[in-house]
Amino acid sequence: MESATVERSKFNKPLFDLGKLAVTRGVHEVILQEGFSPLGILIRHQSGDWGEICQEDWALNNKSLNPDPEERGRLFSSYTTPGGTRIWIITEWDRSVTTLLLPDEY
Repeated sequence: MESATVERSKFNKPLFDLGKLAVTRGVHEVILQEGFSPLGILIRHQSGDWGEICQEDWALNNKSLNPDPEERGRLFSSYTTPGGTRIWIITEWDRSVTTLLLPDEY
């Protein structure tokens, strides 16, 4: 599995706006307990590195980047922190909000 570190790669250009950022109580606890900064995974998400998701979801995310508001969809990423915690990131279809959450908080 990939770690949630920022790596220099083809995924380094922001492809969309994140909107307002929201962090659930569970992710807030991970940040405090693990000393984890979510900046790296937010950069990966915003640049089209969707992390640890299946090929079908990866393709759906790429299709959802369509600039036409009537064609775009929500964006979903999944990453594992260095401490082993899975964190999901979801950006709404209208790019108004990006939420960091634990899978059991969905």
